[in-house]
Amino acid sequence: MRLTAKTDYAVRACLELTVRADQGFVKAEELADAQGIPAAFVLGILNQLKRAALVESKRGLDGGYRLAMPADQISVADVLRAVDGPLTSLQGEKVENADYSGSATYLLHVWVALRTAMRSVLEVTTLADVASGNLPPNVQELLASKGAWVTRPSGLDVVLEAWDES
Repeated sequence: MRLTAKTDYAVRACLELTVRADQGFVKAEELADAQGIPAAFVLGILNQLKRAALVESKRGLDGGYRLAMPADQISVADVLRAVDGPLTSLQGEKVENADYSGSATYLLHVWVALRTAMRSVLEVTTLADVASGNLPPNVQELLASKGAWVTRPSGLDVVLEAWDES
């Protein structure tokens, strides 16, 4: 799964709104500055989050943006879907609509299992969980698993590394 900059910025903006919930409405510029997000992206992202009913806005001097509901009721998956659509898709279509045959017949099962695995983390982890650092037990278990923090190189990386050593 590749996370886009837009997705990362959206979650970070929502986390900033989470920790500033007691301040009421927060200006878009303040969110951008606090999280180091390019200001040009913030308004567009906030508008998408607003259309998804995750944030609300208020105009005027004391206006800005705030979460539309408590942070413990908004999952990370909700934010991702608001700005990027479904968690998994295959060439812009629903994964379950893929039609494979022959040696690839069971590839659909792999894609559906991948979606289920992502949901098991993203749908149970709320903005409040992330902001507090109190992640759900299943997420903590995954983080503690061997190799969780190690990026595995691609096949090309391994070949290039071996070539550099020779």
